[in-house]
Amino acid sequence: MILHPKPLFLVLTLTGLCACGSPRSSVATAAEAEEAPTTDSAAPIEVSVPPGRQAGAVSDTVDASRRTAIVRAASRVAPAVVNVAVIGSETVTVNDPWANFFGFGGSTRRRTAGFGSGVIIRKDGVILTNNHVVRGADKIKVTLPDGRDFDARLVGTDPVADIAVLRIRGDSLPTAPVGSSRGLLIGEWVVAIGNPFANYFSGAEPSVTAGVVSATDRNIVPSSSRSADDEGFYLGMIQTDAAINPGNSGGPLVDALGQVVGINASIVSRSGGSEGLGFAIPIDRAMRTADDLLKYGHVRRAWVGLNVKAAAADAWGRTRGVLVSSVAPGSPAAKAHVEEGDHLLAANGRALAGPLDFESVMLDLRAGDDLDLRIEGDAHTVRMKAAALPSENAPRVTVLKDIQLVTVTPQIQAERNLRSDSGALITSISSELAGQLGLSDGDVLLQINGTRIRTAQDAAQIFEHLQGSGQVRIYFEHNGSVVVRDFYWRS
Repeated sequence: MILHPKPLFLVLTLTGLCACGSPRSSVATAAEAEEAPTTDSAAPIEVSVPPGRQAGAVSDTVDASRRTAIVRAASRVAPAVVNVAVIGSETVTVNDPWANFFGFGGSTRRRTAGFGSGVIIRKDGVILTNNHVVRGADKIKVTLPDGRDFDARLVGTDPVADIAVLRIRGDSLPTAPVGSSRGLLIGEWVVAIGNPFANYFSGAEPSVTAGVVSATDRNIVPSSSRSADDEGFYLGMIQTDAAINPGNSGGPLVDALGQVVGINASIVSRSGGSEGLGFAIPIDRAMRTADDLLKYGHVRRAWVGLNVKAAAADAWGRTRGVLVSSVAPGSPAAKAHVEEGDHLLAANGRALAGPLDFESVMLDLRAGDDLDLRIEGDAHTVRMKAAALPSENAPRVTVLKDIQLVTVTPQIQAERNLRSDSGALITSISSELAGQLGLSDGDVLLQINGTRIRTAQDAAQIFEHLQGSGQVRIYFEHNGSVVVRDFYWRS
């Protein structure tokens, strides 16, 4: 939404005001009135200033009453809330027939600009923000409330959790105290801090809005009423009625103690502005994501090897629990004797009303964490230890210097929900080769020319034996469908 703000001028005109009587008394006798000297000029208007705001005479009592928990929380965190400005580029398709005729059609790149908020969480300049704030960024500039500008480096992103980590280098950087989203109380005060509408307002200081925690563990699905910046699913979110507007994305949600409990991410709105339905990513999830990105460069998701589907609804359209739709062989779930068709009622203490509830629990797990399942008809809780994703532990094979492949196994097939039970899964590919070959992360190489690919080593051998120049045809799985791509090979 683009706003075209107009300057607002407020003019107060005081006319017909006069002060009658002596300033020593509010009531004058008739005699005193007759004896009072007259003057052509009106007496000055006296303005009563509250004691707490009198210059040089601040009342400690009144001043203390103004410094509420919300004021203290805002003052504690606001110095560490930054404006994030992004310059990037995006691919657009040119459909002009004249451009196509003269050879200028097809796809082209254009410059884009965006903005959002962030919060400094460490003295060494680590900043949390949203992935959608910095998506496609070529340059990122961070502005502190004190007016200092910094060029920021993108450490890493997690599109699934919508978290990104930036880093700046500077002296005397303010930081925000980080709390926990566990145990939040419905109805407790929270404060949303950020930079709504960015440079539409003068000054670098962030804006503060207050509200309450409306709900926790909310699952949000894509819809037309969501903010235009938001895409995809949000799981296990904090709901608040504190006003969140465009530009607040990536800023902190703060409790009354002045601790960050969430990262603002999304709003539900018919108008594009705040309507009291704001959502924040729990800070515990955001911090775990940041730790993974800082230590390993990627998020180490947990895997237990089971998929779920919705249970049958009752006459009122309500569901209770989820059904196990598949169990991967050799997985933690299989070893715990979970079977297809089992009715799961709760996971790690959270009642399951649908598949998104289960996915929300999994989103917060890491390898080595315990997962406790309550299964209908089973008197005991079933416990299993989550493992790392099979595709992360699988041996890598590098081809063409910029493509990493792993062999598809039953475990990897279940993890990635692949149709193919064999082939070479692409786990990493450079943007240059991705553009040239039309391949992307998650695609599975199935066949090159007339040779079937069953392992990553098969693919490596085929690429190694391709000699000279010529036409090459690749068959691969992409988003559940088989795609054929031709390209000209130059050795």
